[in-house]
This record gives sequence, C-alpha cells and structure tokens, in this order.
Amino acid sequence: MRAFAARRRCIAEAMLGLCLFLSVSPAGANNDPLVGLLNGPGDAGLGIATRFEQSLYRGGGTRFDLLPLYLYEGSHFYLHAYRAGLKFGEQRGSRIDVFLSHRFEGFPYDRIPASLSGMAEREPGIDAGVSYRHRSEWGTFFGEFLHDISGASRGNELRVGYNYEWRNGGLSLRPQAMLAARDSKLNNYYYGVLPSEAAAGRPAYEAGSGLNGQLALYASYDLGPRWRLLAGVAATRWSGGVRHSPIVDDRVQMSGVVGIAYDFAPEHKPWQERSPVIVKLMHGQSTDCNLLPIMELRCASIQTADKTTVTGVEIGRPFIERVNGWPLDFVGYAGVLHHDERGLQPSFWQIQAYMKAFYYGFPWSDRVRTRIGFGAGISYAQKVPFVEARDQTQRGRNTSKLLSYLDPSIDVNAGDLFGSRSLRETYFGFGVSHRSGIFANSQFLGNVDGGSNYIYSYVEWKM
Repeated sequence: MRAFAARRRCIAEAMLGLCLFLSVSPAGANNDPLVGLLNGPGDAGLGIATRFEQSLYRGGGTRFDLLPLYLYEGSHFYLHAYRAGLKFGEQRGSRIDVFLSHRFEGFPYDRIPASLSGMAEREPGIDAGVSYRHRSEWGTFFGEFLHDISGASRGNELRVGYNYEWRNGGLSLRPQAMLAARDSKLNNYYYGVLPSEAAAGRPAYEAGSGLNGQLALYASYDLGPRWRLLAGVAATRWSGGVRHSPIVDDRVQMSGVVGIAYDFAPEHKPWQERSPVIVKLMHGQSTDCNLLPIMELRCASIQTADKTTVTGVEIGRPFIERVNGWPLDFVGYAGVLHHDERGLQPSFWQIQAYMKAFYYGFPWSDRVRTRIGFGAGISYAQKVPFVEARDQTQRGRNTSKLLSYLDPSIDVNAGDLFGSRSLRETYFGFGVSHRSGIFANSQFLGNVDGGSNYIYSYVEWKM
C-alpha cells in the first residue's frame, strides 16, 4: 500500500509540475487570491510574497512562508504560483476550470510542537479540481470541488462562495465569503489522532466531516504600469469536529499574504501573430562550486567525483525589448533537461520555466555584442538529482523535486565574432543551471535549504 501511495504521489507531482509549465491564464473562476494581477492574455509575471497563518495545531504558533510568484496567463491555460489549470467555455460571464493546486496544510517543517510529538507526519497534498464561475455586474458566484490525488489524505472538499470586485484608479478590493464542506478523510488525516498515536493528554480522535466558513478581503495596487502590490487577509471558522481535536486550538484561524509582482506585458504582437521564437541548445556538467563564486568567476571547476551531466533544449519568447530605452531585454523561456546520472541512479528529465533579463550596454557592444543574463523561475525534476540528494543527506536536510530555478549567463554574438550576417541572431555562451529552495523559507518548495549547480555551454538563435 505504501508503494502504491508513493506511486500515486509521484504521478500527482509530475502532473502538477507539467501544469506549472504549460499553464497560462487567470484563475478567476475559483477561490484564488492571485486573480487579476496580470492585464490579459500573453502576459507573464514574477514576484515574491509572504504568507502568514495561525497554525491550527496546539502550540504551533504563527507560520510564515515565502511564496515565489510565477504567473502566466493566456486564452486557455493559467499559472498562479501554486495553482495551474485549463479554462473552458467562457461565455456570458460563465466559465469552467480544471486545475491542480497545492494544499497548504500539514505539520510544520521547522518546529514540531509538543502536541504532535510522536505522530506520523501529515504532508501537504496536491488537489485536482474543477470549478465553475458566473460573473455579472453584481458580483461573482463560484463553486469548486477538490480531490487529493497525491495519496496524502485522499479526501474531498466542496467550496461555494461569492465575491465582489471594486476598483478605484490603481486600487482593487475584492471582499469574499465562502463555505467549505470537507469529508472525514480530509479532516481525519490532518486533524485526527490514530489509536497508535494516542498518548497522555492526546486520546485517539476522529475529526469527521464538517463545514467551514471563511471571510476574506483581497487587494492589489498598481505602483506603475508593471509593478503591483498585493495583499489579502482571511478569517476561517473551522467545523466543531476539527476545533475539538486534542491537537487543535479552538479559535478562529487568521491568515494573510502580502507581496509584490512585476508584469512582463509583451510589447510586441502576440505569439500567434509571428512573434520571434528563440531556440537554445545546452550541455553541461555538475560542479561543486556555489552559485555566487561562479558568477564572480572565482570558481568554475567541473572536476566532480560524480561527473553527472545535463543536456537540454529551451524555447524562448521576447517580452520586452529595450526597457525605457535602456540596453535591457526580457525573454521568457520554457524547456526540458535530461539528467545523465552516470549509473549513480536512473537518468531522468527535468522541466523548467523562467523569465530572463539581458543587459548588453557595454562599450564594445557596437563591435561584438556581449550580453549578461539572469533568469528566475521554477524547476520540476522527475527525480531529485544525485548531487542534490548526496549533499542534502550529508547536511541532514530534506529534498524536493519542485524547486526555484536560477539561470545566470554570459554570451557573445556569433555574427559579430565571425563577421557573418547569417549568424547575426545567434549567440554562444556559458551559463549555470541552478536549483534551490530559497533557504528553507518556502513550504511550497519543501522548505529545502540547498540545491545544485551545473555549468553549461550553449548556442541560441532567433527564428
């Protein structure tokens, strides 16, 4: 049974990882605090937010969590950091979504309170869901059904609610009321006590099914044409079965989020109208160097004991050229990497998506255009790379298949270098493929502290 559950969770993680990179449209059909941050189809956004939440668990205190904001939206797909999915049949204000979503529940990673001592860990889940929205001038009614497909709880939740959006200049306010019916599998997994976990002051307990109520207020404010502040606060009254659990504090649970996001609204024709396509081929090898020394050119050794390699292809799309007239461009990339683990473990695939800034305002750029780039986004690997697993085990730290992704690079224009007009849109350079977990401050990324680096060479051209 454990092996079957592990396989189910692996499949669910792979599905979520895939949607995270394919998804491109606003999730306005459901209970999503990130609705409306981007202007329209074809937009991408990147930012950071801090979540706070009063832990339901007795003695759990208030939990803080950094949440990287990876946002992309289009006509049929969407990505909103921890939720991604497909949109169908938007007509006359009605719309249906099918999505995957990360569930922010489970035992704390950093500090286990005494009330949970000796209990089996309750893990965050991955939900598959379907939602319906009807929007009109008097507000929006929505409903959504979620089912855990990760093998954590296997529970179900049905949510129905209403919200109304009010705008005044750059300020948007969205008050919301919601009811959530949860089944006994979901509540018992997170807030029940198994007979084998019973202890003095903690009897065996089943939380059972129940109905939660929530009031929330979400807001966003335009700092300019691209920068947006966002914030939200929610108060949740949990069902009696949960509140009376011996591991739960009986109170109204407060939670909130505050953050900032940058909208990379494209300044060119949409993709389907002949936007240029960038193709990037890359190959590299693992290194024991950390990212900062590599970027400072103080370390570039690839003489590692494992000698694992990566080979990949990425597709790019220009979003902004010469920001405010500066020699600065933004390009969005999505691609796949193949990890050759050299027999240390089975080889596997990785997918990543990121936004990258290129600066090319050097004194010699009129003769040989030189670019320094820095990309930031998200990465999902079928397996934890050997170098990550090895280093994290030595440090006594956990690992995650889903991590943030950084991609610093430097390249030169091959057409300028070789005096060839046919290569004027071709670049050759070196970069670093870096995965990390934001110093263990992101529950969404498994609270991982550490990661891996691969130094690679690449060739890139515009079609």
